[in-house]
Amino acid sequence: MEYRTLGRTGIRVSQVGFGCEHLQDKPYELVETLIRGALDRGINVFDMFMGQPEIRTMLGKALAGRREEAVLQGHIGACWENGQYQRSREIGVCKAFFEDFMERLGTDYVDIGMIHYVDSDEDFDQVFGGPIIEYAKELKAKGVIRAIGMSSHNPQVALRAVRTGIVDVLMFSVNPAYDLLPEDTACDDLFIQSTFQNPVLSGPNPVRAELYRTCEAMGVGITVMKGLGAGMLLDEKASPFGFALTPGQCIHYALTRPAVCSVLAGYTSLEQMDQAVGYFTLSDEEKDYAPLLSATPKYSMRGKCMYCNHCLPCPAHIDIALVNKFLDLALVNDTLPETVKGHYAALSAHGGDCLACGSCEGNCPFGVQVIQRMAKAKEIFGV
Repeated sequence: MEYRTLGRTGIRVSQVGFGCEHLQDKPYELVETLIRGALDRGINVFDMFMGQPEIRTMLGKALAGRREEAVLQGHIGACWENGQYQRSREIGVCKAFFEDFMERLGTDYVDIGMIHYVDSDEDFDQVFGGPIIEYAKELKAKGVIRAIGMSSHNPQVALRAVRTGIVDVLMFSVNPAYDLLPEDTACDDLFIQSTFQNPVLSGPNPVRAELYRTCEAMGVGITVMKGLGAGMLLDEKASPFGFALTPGQCIHYALTRPAVCSVLAGYTSLEQMDQAVGYFTLSDEEKDYAPLLSATPKYSMRGKCMYCNHCLPCPAHIDIALVNKFLDLALVNDTLPETVKGHYAALSAHGGDCLACGSCEGNCPFGVQVIQRMAKAKEIFGV
């Protein structure tokens, strides 16, 4: 297992995590096997949005004695009423179910207090202009939560939240198919194949790209939901690209987006978990998504760096993908962020070290003008 620091929180999370939604209605024996099996494999970040009381109790029992090994995402606004999951913005209900979460999990703190499922401007205004955000701030000030998070499927709304400076962690749906879609695509439409039939879809939506870069620049860590597109991307017939990707390629795609720290996969067996954790044993060729995506018209990324490192090796030993990443972060801001400047300065080789030999441009499947971009990096960063 490999780990990343979750943005500015300082929390270390496994690059492959556990989205526990599919544990609802499963027997306790399986819940315990999977939770403890995940910890044994080095998976330490768990998203537990479910409001169902029984599964919360089972998760707490399964974590008994090992709570300190786990990074928990507990949701503010996810509740259970009349035998069904509900999303609530009534502060009394939100408080009651968040306190219920901690009690049933047997913990006096939650690592990430995740404001649950904010997908519209109206909902954003209600959450960030009312008592829910104040409750989250209060919990953080008291140390009951270590970080404030928010889950969303809407990149415009997520950008609004990130730019408030309040949100430390964003839980967001990231995969190559969803990244194609218009920013106003409804959550329910993400699971409908016809959504992807629009012939004008071409390349990642710029609002989504801006969201990822803004998170990176502001120190907001992203935990990924729906990294496999609810299984759609693994099925040749269901995939909008007309071919299937492997779990390893989907995980690698998400982990190479700016600010992404962990991909939260769902498991109903240890075999599925081992397949996901097996990502770390794959060769570069087995993880590589670039040849497939660069060959499909829907994913036209001509001239745009995908941080895939096909450009390497570089005779000047420049990490071209990282230089391009920091350049993109610099270009999205009016002023050069000190954090980006510092990360760029720490590289062992910089844009100014480019020999203009062109080997990188010959290797790039997306036709990026690398030499020009290295010169731009030197202009902006000074080296």
